Amino acid sequence: MRFLTKIAFKNLSRHRLRTFVSVVAIAFSVLIVVFARGYVVGMVDAVAADHIHYNSGPIKIANQEYLEQERLLPLNYPVDNLREMMEALQGIDNVDMVIPRLKFGAMVSTGDELVTMSGWGVDPDLEIAFTDISDYLVEGRMVRNGQLEVVMGTDLLKKIDRRVGDKITIAYNTAFNSLNGATFTIVGRLQGGMKLLNEFALFLPLKEAQRLLYMDDQATELLLVTSGLQVIDGTLPKVKSMLARRGGEYVALGYRETSDLIPFMDLAKLIYNQVYIFLVLLASIVVVNTMIMIVKERTREIGMMAALGLEGKDIIGLFLVEGGIMGVAGSLIGAVLGFLLTKHFAKVGIDYTAAMSGISQDIAFNAILRPVASLGNAIFAFILGVTIVTLACMIPARKAAGLEPTEAMRGV
Repeated sequence: MRFLTKIAFKNLSRHRLRTFVSVVAIAFSVLIVVFARGYVVGMVDAVAADHIHYNSGPIKIANQEYLEQERLLPLNYPVDNLREMMEALQGIDNVDMVIPRLKFGAMVSTGDELVTMSGWGVDPDLEIAFTDISDYLVEGRMVRNGQLEVVMGTDLLKKIDRRVGDKITIAYNTAFNSLNGATFTIVGRLQGGMKLLNEFALFLPLKEAQRLLYMDDQATELLLVTSGLQVIDGTLPKVKSMLARRGGEYVALGYRETSDLIPFMDLAKLIYNQVYIFLVLLASIVVVNTMIMIVKERTREIGMMAALGLEGKDIIGLFLVEGGIMGVAGSLIGAVLGFLLTKHFAKVGIDYTAAMSGISQDIAFNAILRPVASLGNAIFAFILGVTIVTLACMIPARKAAGLEPTEAMRGV
């Protein structure tokens, strides 16, 4: 084996340009595999996380009528007896937190126009513990219980010409469908790639929202935070059973049931798994063509080696070693560069804000995508590259081993 390896290195060094082109092709393909895999994983994870944090939670409980009209933010289909309901849900296995939200329509007059928005009455401590809202809070702080305070997005503040520290009067319809208004202090500003947080939502303390809307001990929805996404299928039947015993007025849905995007993302992940292999196969074609050309140029040499007693399996081994060396070199370079590239974009993000400008604010989707820089992805791409390239070299290797020594020495 050591003898074949020495010959392989010597042969590759004699054809430096072809070797270089083959290694570059492999490296580029593996780099793309590492980055694309990190990109897709990052996109799928981000879509799921944003949907869970700002829409459904792992499990969502609400009135069926409310869910059918959710975009209208109705207040006449609430979850009643909130404190009792939350205590009962906390007693179910694998339920770590129960997060109430009271969503309602609101508006602010700028003098020239009415700016509509979505009010979110929340428990600030639970929201900070469950979501990543603290990452979006670029100025000020989160609202505090017992205070008439709001937190709003940067673009929404621009629309109403306000800043952190200002007072703002917000108009809203109560649960009795009467128009009321209240003055709040803006204590925080949100900014990020999510249109919902930037342009549409405003956060205020849950108890203040309940008081203003005449909805004491009520919320529009409850989010159940489980000990992991993998336990949802086992927990959901227990939640549904408990709700059925309470009259069946409310429904419980897993996060996949409340999203059209997540199944699409799963499909994209499956498709990309096939694309990875195809990319490396394309690079392998360059290597195979190079090896076939080398076989033709070295026909006499192969004939002499066979005449001197080198068996067919040794000739196959020689070409596999040469392909393997190029595969290892190219895959290693591509894996390292791909990992570094993915790590860079995981830090700075890829901004799709302009492209996503037309997306509905109802969809919780962060337009700043951050690929996942995973050492596992780099190792996967490296092994995939080496394996496919080495196997692809079997074609020219078998052709070389099949040459008749006498004909090969004549250069036939």
